[in-house]
Amino acid sequence: MADIPLEHVHVEPSAPSDGPGPAVVLLHGRGSNEQDLLQIAQRFPENLHVVSFRAPDELQGGYTWYELDLSAGGLHQSQPHAEQFDRSRELVRDAIGGAIDQYNLDRDRIGLLGFSQGAITSLSLLLDNPDDYAWVVALHGYLPASHADLDPEGIAGKPVFVGSGALDRVIPSSRAEHAADRLRELGADVTSNVYQAPHGVGADELADIVAFVETQV
Repeated sequence: MADIPLEHVHVEPSAPSDGPGPAVVLLHGRGSNEQDLLQIAQRFPENLHVVSFRAPDELQGGYTWYELDLSAGGLHQSQPHAEQFDRSRELVRDAIGGAIDQYNLDRDRIGLLGFSQGAITSLSLLLDNPDDYAWVVALHGYLPASHADLDPEGIAGKPVFVGSGALDRVIPSSRAEHAADRLRELGADVTSNVYQAPHGVGADELADIVAFVETQV
């Protein structure tokens, strides 16, 4: 059995394909767990594997990918703790590799969907290794300073959905929009929108996410 270093949930596709199948990897937000984003993935195409990972560190009854570095000026300017962020991205990469082997996933059709910390992690994983991911959905997150100046090969044309909330008091929509603008500069195929929503996914945003994913699978 393949080694998958993160606790996780795997949901088989209700309409499996012959041979390796496409998959979406879910990365939850700070203080949540691997169950949190499954309700979103229930709306996705029937041929899609769903693999939802749990972050490695416990926090307030849930889990977190890293602690926050508040030295830049508080929550709205926070950045990931550098060493913990590096460790978590490596764990996700290793876990995806294990899931590809264990669940017969098509490594050329792996999408990422992250919320908040999971979105920050997803965007950074994309810039670390663009060729490893077919598409990315980043919800209510931002592009961290560690990755803001990267210009990797393979990012051109990559489909990316960036959603944010005008009423978000945790991660201001401006941070998500800056990420979307930077990805456009790099040549990614970016879809972005600011919703009249707080730090969560409402009905309008969910409908747009589903429509985006349906075009990728």
